[in-house]
Amino acid sequence: MRRLSRKKALSLVRELDAFPKVSESYVETSASGGTVSLIAFSAMALLAILEFFVYRDTWMKYEYSVDKDFSSKLRINIDITVAMKCQHVGADILDLAETMITSSGLQYEPAIFELTPQQRLWQRTLLLIQNRLREEHALQEVLYKTLLKGGPTALPPREDASMEPLNACRIHGHVYVNKVAGNLHITVGKPIHHPQGHAHIAAFVSHETYNFSHRIDHLSFGEEIPGVINPLDGTEKITYSNNQMFQYFITVVPTRLNTHKISADTHQFSVTERERVINHAAGSHGVSGIFVKYDMSALMVTVSEQHMPLWQFLVRLCGIIGGIFSTTGMLHGLVGFCFDVICCRFKVGVYRPRGDMQLQHQMNNVNHQAPLLPDNVPQE
Repeated sequence: MRRLSRKKALSLVRELDAFPKVSESYVETSASGGTVSLIAFSAMALLAILEFFVYRDTWMKYEYSVDKDFSSKLRINIDITVAMKCQHVGADILDLAETMITSSGLQYEPAIFELTPQQRLWQRTLLLIQNRLREEHALQEVLYKTLLKGGPTALPPREDASMEPLNACRIHGHVYVNKVAGNLHITVGKPIHHPQGHAHIAAFVSHETYNFSHRIDHLSFGEEIPGVINPLDGTEKITYSNNQMFQYFITVVPTRLNTHKISADTHQFSVTERERVINHAAGSHGVSGIFVKYDMSALMVTVSEQHMPLWQFLVRLCGIIGGIFSTTGMLHGLVGFCFDVICCRFKVGVYRPRGDMQLQHQMNNVNHQAPLLPDNVPQE
């Protein structure tokens, strides 16, 4: 009974076979079919390799949400060189609440404004990257994923000690401010704070020494990440007027960066530049200096690096192999059918229907397999 039930189960499973086997005697090979098979296998291998590279690659996913963190402090990283002596300039930050932020975190270092050939090459390369970033926004994703291989983006130091006079002042460091709109300004005189606001002591500085030509080697908000290039890095402004005002209007966007290399809370920003000459007689009022006015965005951007899961790669790979196999089979059959119709209609070449060819092939197999009678066997 067990054997009978087992045979019935096997017969039932055999009837459900969706892939019936064809006897080799009914299979006919051809040169055209072999050619199509080679093309199909080559296409499968090529697309499978390309799909593997797609599987290994990653892409950046951007998500937007409301920034609810309004009580923490915002870090501003500054590295600006001004073409004036350090005793003649001062930098401070005044936020929207008229709160003067102390600039104790900033250092004033006498420097040479002119760059060495190596430093000039670095600046030109940085400006070239900045221009490409403005034209091709997709390059920002490459920077996020590679972070320039962790390479430094700061201005390289001078190769040797120069005998040139120190005619500039490098203001660098970082300060913590409230997460509200504010104004970073670098102007003539050291800043002082008083109950009515703040002021700069500029009475003892000669007007002929005013020169606000400057170079922004680095300006960023939030955690400083090596390898990330900010919009104002490498910016250089040269003026020949003593009454020049430079203004930078910045919108800061909180950004949470999660990649395979780094996970950090930083800030992106966009900037609009403006400059003009102060001429009170012509109605152009203001104060000579460098003014960076920043404002905080209410949205936070989360940038995360995504990778294709393994199961999706396998499904796409099976789709490629099965799709090419089925498509090439249908195309081969369609081309063969059209060739038979054309040969039959126009009598091109020696035409023989495929049905007759298969029948003759089967008869030849039967005749070949039939036993031959010996010559000495008597006939009935």
